[in-house]
Amino acid sequence: MAKERNVVSDPAQESSRPSSPYAALYERDFLFFLIGHILSVLGVQMQTVAIGWQLYEKTGSAWPLGLVGLVMAVPMIGLAPIAGQTADHFDRRRVLMGATWLAVISSLGLALVSARGEGLFWIYFCLFGSGLARAFQGPARSSLMPMLVPREIFVNSVTWAVSGFELASMIGPALGGMLIALFGGATWIYALSALGSLCYLVMLGAMSRRSYGSAGSGGSAESPKGRPGLVDWRKLVVGFEYVWKTRLLLTTMTLDLFAVLLGGAVALLPIYAKDILRVGPSGLGWLQAAPSLGAVTMAVLMAHLPPLRRAGQILLISVAGFGVATIVFGLSENFWLSLAMLFLTGAFDNISVVVRHTMVQLLTPDEMRGRVSAVNGMFINASNEIGRFESGTVAGLFGPIFSVVSGGIGCLIVVGAVALGSPELRRFGALVDSDERKS
Repeated sequence: MAKERNVVSDPAQESSRPSSPYAALYERDFLFFLIGHILSVLGVQMQTVAIGWQLYEKTGSAWPLGLVGLVMAVPMIGLAPIAGQTADHFDRRRVLMGATWLAVISSLGLALVSARGEGLFWIYFCLFGSGLARAFQGPARSSLMPMLVPREIFVNSVTWAVSGFELASMIGPALGGMLIALFGGATWIYALSALGSLCYLVMLGAMSRRSYGSAGSGGSAESPKGRPGLVDWRKLVVGFEYVWKTRLLLTTMTLDLFAVLLGGAVALLPIYAKDILRVGPSGLGWLQAAPSLGAVTMAVLMAHLPPLRRAGQILLISVAGFGVATIVFGLSENFWLSLAMLFLTGAFDNISVVVRHTMVQLLTPDEMRGRVSAVNGMFINASNEIGRFESGTVAGLFGPIFSVVSGGIGCLIVVGAVALGSPELRRFGALVDSDERKS
């Protein structure tokens, strides 16, 4: 399985920390990583609300909202194999820092475009740059995290990483919506997003000064002829081959891909906030924050409860619950009921994220984590960003309510098909390292 990571820790503490729900937070590098990531996500989520509101204010149409997903998806999906190869052949922290610099530039570009009142082309141009940054951030971040904690508390670190992400995703949209209403525009929100990414860079720079390359690469890239700095492009498909052969990973990723692709209502929240629920930009912020509030609540519960023992069945149930909550949200014309349903979508999605992310990391050797994480990132980005495009397109043709409700129904159909077609997933038990599973 995975080779031993170069993690320095106190053996006396290792024996006691795994039993603590806060075990991962005692690891210095992981704590810096987590704080920086939270601040970065906080800015990104504020920016997401600002983009949706600004585009719908400019156009009054669902089509531009859907196009945001397509523009972001092209670099995030198209460059995922190269990004994964890069994460496996270069120092993962440096790759993450380089991509984060690009995120800073993209957010500052959006601030400038907004201040000058430029057209849609330049907004989408900056969003493309943001998607390019995320394409490289994802594999580098996912493959770096297992190197920051001892193996026995990795599941705990995943729980806290997801919790931090959801906490920022909860606060960011609400804060973004209030600031849009306060400032009367999106310009300052984009500037604050750039500031969040800059804070991430500071936290990454404060981590231990050691190599964060994979166990197989030693932190540098080598070509077949041994020349440093060149990537062996023939290995780009290795991550895909590994996922294809590991059917459990393929099934789990596919379930997430189609469920979120069909069940994503987030892209249409500006329409619901302005035309259906009539709650304005502040209400949009709370609608956007509700899924993350649900996710944070569930994450805290999961951090204090024993590890899942029937993870496969729970994954299927959680995705089905996500679909049902999406359907009810789509039909609701009451703000509080809509908030409650979005809360539930976040709670169910958190379970799915923790199970899927943990399975990907534990079933993958260390020297391949970057490439497999890139494949996982492709599935996630395809579901999130192309799902936005799908939702906007269907809403443009048939209306937002039809788009959301039909997506939730499609989500339930996907869960049923996967449950029937994958007995291996139904039987999957506790989330433990594969070496422990064999013992």
